[in-house]
Amino acid sequence: MKSFNRLIKSFGLALIGMMSPRIIWLSFRPFIIVSIAWGCLIWLCWSPALEILSAFLTNSLFSGWIQEGLIWTGFDQARAWIAPLFFVMLIIPLIAISLLVLIAFTTAPSIIRMITRQAAYSDLAYLHGGNLIHGILYAVWSTCICIIVTLVTLPVWWLPPLVAVLPPLLWGWLTMRLMSYDVLASHASKNERDLLLLQYRWPLLFIGVASGMLSAIPTFFWATSAFALILFPVFSFMALWIYSLIFVFSALWFAHFLLDSLKEMRNENLDRSLRANIGVIDAEL
Repeated sequence: MKSFNRLIKSFGLALIGMMSPRIIWLSFRPFIIVSIAWGCLIWLCWSPALEILSAFLTNSLFSGWIQEGLIWTGFDQARAWIAPLFFVMLIIPLIAISLLVLIAFTTAPSIIRMITRQAAYSDLAYLHGGNLIHGILYAVWSTCICIIVTLVTLPVWWLPPLVAVLPPLLWGWLTMRLMSYDVLASHASKNERDLLLLQYRWPLLFIGVASGMLSAIPTFFWATSAFALILFPVFSFMALWIYSLIFVFSALWFAHFLLDSLKEMRNENLDRSLRANIGVIDAEL
C-alpha cells in the first residue's frame, strides 16, 4: 500500500512538473538534436535502404509471409509500400531508443537538479554511488540488450496486437534501467541503489511500462497507418515530440518516486540507529 501511494503521489508531482516552462524546454532540446541527426541520416540512406530492403523482401520467405497476410486481410494492392513500411518500422525503435538514451544522459540530470532544489529533497546528502564511466557502460549494455531483443522480435510487430504490446515492454524495461540509475547516481550509495532497485523493482517496472504504454500511441499509428507513411517526414517530427514529452515525464516520475523512497529509507535507518544507541546507553546505565 505504501508503494502504491508513492506511485500515485509521484505521478501527480510529475504531472505538475510537466507544466513548468523549464521542463518544456528540456523536452525540446533532445527532440531537436535527435530530429536533426536522424533526419540527415534518413535523407542520406532512404533510397539505398529501400533498394536493399526491396531485394531482401523479394527473395526471402519473409516476403511471402507478408504477401499472404496482405491478401488475407484484403490489402493485396499494398505491396508497393511493403519496403518503405518495413524501413519505417525498423528505424522507429532505433529512433525512440536513441531519444531515450539522450534524455537519460542530458535531460534527466537537469530534471533531478531541479527537483532536489525543492524543500522536500533539499536535505538529501550526495553519496555519489555512480559515476559517468559506469553510467555509460550500464547504458550501453542495457541499450544493446534492448536493441537485440527489438530486432529479434521485429517480424512479429506486424501482428496488430503485438505492435501495441512489445514496444511498451521493451522501452519500459530500458526506461526503468536508465532512469533509475540516473536518479540515484549522485544521491545514493551503491548499496542504497541496489536495495532500492530490489525493494521497488515492481513499482519501478510499472512506471517504465506505463511510460512505454504512453509512447505506444504514436508508435501504433506510425507503424500501421498508410497516411503516416505518406507524410512520414512531417509525422515523424510530431511523433518524436510526443516521445520526448513522455520520456521527460517518466524522468520526473522516476525522480520523485526514487528520491522519496531514498529519503524514507535513510530516515528509517537513522531511527533504527538512534534506537540502538539508546538501547546501548540504557544497558550501560
